Amino acid sequence: MKVIWRELSTVLTEDEVLDKGFSRAKKSAEKVDDPVKVFRVRKQLTRMVQTSSDVMSQYLEDTEKSWPSLDRMPTFDKAMVDACVGCDDYRHHLSMLGWGAKQMRKIAKQNVAKITRSARLEVMHDARKEAYGRLSSIMSRVGNSLDWLHQSRQTLRRLPEIDQANPTIVVCGAPNVGKSAFISSLSSGKMEVNHYPFTTKQLHVGHFEHRRLQHQMVDTPGLLDRPMDNRNAIELQAIAAIQHIGSLCIFLMDITEDCGTSLEEQHNLLDEVKELLPDIDIMVVVSKADLMDPRPENWDEVNHSEKEWDGEGEPMIPVLLDEEGCVTISSIEDVGVTALRLEIVRRCKENMSTDPLLLPEGWHRRD
Repeated sequence: MKVIWRELSTVLTEDEVLDKGFSRAKKSAEKVDDPVKVFRVRKQLTRMVQTSSDVMSQYLEDTEKSWPSLDRMPTFDKAMVDACVGCDDYRHHLSMLGWGAKQMRKIAKQNVAKITRSARLEVMHDARKEAYGRLSSIMSRVGNSLDWLHQSRQTLRRLPEIDQANPTIVVCGAPNVGKSAFISSLSSGKMEVNHYPFTTKQLHVGHFEHRRLQHQMVDTPGLLDRPMDNRNAIELQAIAAIQHIGSLCIFLMDITEDCGTSLEEQHNLLDEVKELLPDIDIMVVVSKADLMDPRPENWDEVNHSEKEWDGEGEPMIPVLLDEEGCVTISSIEDVGVTALRLEIVRRCKENMSTDPLLLPEGWHRRD
């Protein structure tokens, strides 16, 4: 089930739900017409209790159902929920809406019975007041959950939409190594690029097409070289993305150390990423090739091949390699970018399953 967080509707506050229920109840009572007073009052009060309960409980049920179920949610989206707002809180506050709706319908049934069984007007009015008081009390219990959902909606609406049927390339690395500029150079994603750590406040997705197949590139917040337990929610989003959606993981390194993170710290982080992703293909890419001295030996060859390629066929463009034999590019001078994009396409294709009958590990098929 694909999750589209942007489609979540606004969540009303406790007071707004009460106003909605009681105002509709008042209007429904005004439509009652009976010449016998006791019958008229009974119908009016019955309708007020039933309508107010129906309107408020229906709103709570509709809101609960409109939010995606964690049990039917893709692993990536569930991991993002856990990183952003917490799965336990998500489940608890949605269940509170269902609980509140059931209690309201029970209250309406009990108090409507009191009204219909009595012929005394004061007993009828007392039953209506009691119902309103109990409904308000239930809404007070549910109010915190409505507020929590309202705040969480603002957070979840900013999450990216990722189609897990298409190849996904997750770009990670230390802060300020140039991940946003890297993705902008390879894809259609317009990333915010600044020269200070943690420019990226959330995940962003860029796209490029090759042979009509869309490839998604996910820009992750800078991962710090520190224990997992000390990482914040933004960093957990990056880890969730790496673990659950990557067809390929690109680890971007800055050997100039201009990013503010030493090479030793970047290598430590790379080792941790490899431990996190034992089954995912990881490509190490060195950024800022234009600042290398000397420049890569095959700079002119790659630059010429990229300019000569007309976009057709399957070109044999070599990737740009630094003196250590690592893949590198220059986003500023646009050298090695096309070669790397073609290499990404090739490796994503190799990593994709082509057997329609192949089941995930641990699944069993009856013969």
